[in-house]
Amino acid sequence: MADDVKILGMPAESGRWILVIVGTIIELCLGSVYAYSVLSVPLKKVFTDPVSAGGFGLTVSAIEMQLPYIVSLACFAFTMPLVGKYIESMGPRKVGMIGGVIVGLGWILASFATSPITLAVLYGAVAGVGVGIAYGCPITTTARWFPDKRGLAVGLTLFGFGFAAFVTGKIADVLTASVGIFTTFQILGVAFLILLVALSTFLVFPPAGWTPKGWKPPAAIAGAAKSEFTRGEMVKTKTFTGLWICYTIGALAGLMAIGVAKPAGMEVAGNAGMEAVAAGVLMTNLILPFALCNAGGRPLFGTLTDKLTPPRAAILSYVLIIAASLLVYMNPTSVNMYAISFSILWLCLGGWLAIAPAATANYFGTKDYARNYGLVYTAYGVGAIIGNLMAGAAKDMLGGYVNVFPYVAGLSVLGIIVALVMLKPPVISTR
Repeated sequence: MADDVKILGMPAESGRWILVIVGTIIELCLGSVYAYSVLSVPLKKVFTDPVSAGGFGLTVSAIEMQLPYIVSLACFAFTMPLVGKYIESMGPRKVGMIGGVIVGLGWILASFATSPITLAVLYGAVAGVGVGIAYGCPITTTARWFPDKRGLAVGLTLFGFGFAAFVTGKIADVLTASVGIFTTFQILGVAFLILLVALSTFLVFPPAGWTPKGWKPPAAIAGAAKSEFTRGEMVKTKTFTGLWICYTIGALAGLMAIGVAKPAGMEVAGNAGMEAVAAGVLMTNLILPFALCNAGGRPLFGTLTDKLTPPRAAILSYVLIIAASLLVYMNPTSVNMYAISFSILWLCLGGWLAIAPAATANYFGTKDYARNYGLVYTAYGVGAIIGNLMAGAAKDMLGGYVNVFPYVAGLSVLGIIVALVMLKPPVISTR
């Protein structure tokens, strides 16, 4: 069967890499949700400028300006578990196209926002739901086509999501300067709609029973594990609980680092005596290496997951998080140590976005993968909420963002223990 299957007229073994490229571009469009921090500056100006100057004359707090981003992240994370069954029944092509239309509409509708609240609904909720619908389609597709290199393929696909904040942010900067923020939303919305719908037409599952030429599935452990789990079976295993906890901790550390990257960096630069304007420029420029680390963490840890197994890859990420946390905490006046630490934290977040989907497929199979990983992915949303609450509490109660990192290191030690004890091939009870 392997010799008969074609992708775009090419043998499946080579043609399947085209699907990785397609998936990477799709995720690049979807990951634009993380460019909101770039968009929020001109948005706040429009909302607060007087009516006579073309604005809305509102008084807007920092929390209100963060609301659209928070809503988009929440809608994204908690839509995914609801979509898996439709990816299986309708196929990734149709679901991806639907998600792409909703993402594009969300960006276009955002151009009609008159306040942070309406932006939270039009951009945050609509686009966030669209991202949640479409996000799993390329991942599920590549996981099916690459049983032999699953971690690498999924990691490469997700490279686009990790790098999207920088790409979209740069494009948005140029467009906003020339046509204004709301026209920028319209242009990006139309572009995302067209790209996502067009590229989703390439997303198809392999025929049932297809495997790469010469590849054989690993032999199952006698009497222990089964290879395919439904979502109902998965949630009854200790492996699922362990993976969910580990993913929450990994996401918590990384998403917190992304959320406070600039203010924490400004804090460290201030401690070092750096002038505020120069510090602001430096922190903005550091987004590029941070984004590269975040994006590169996906294929890097995807490959490591294939070679080392999921628990060892998880433990490696926690060791790096502990080292980064202690490095920035013990050097609160060193901008260089800050840059190194946050590069590692962004890298590890990208790593978990490869470890978790690869581990889900490795432990629970690919037959019900979309629904299974959708549920596992809720750990990402929970980690985002907890991480940002911890960072805010550290700033308000302990006087600085760097004071959160001993707690992050402590949670990472817990993650190592959970990985050692619970991240093992699942066993179906015979009782």
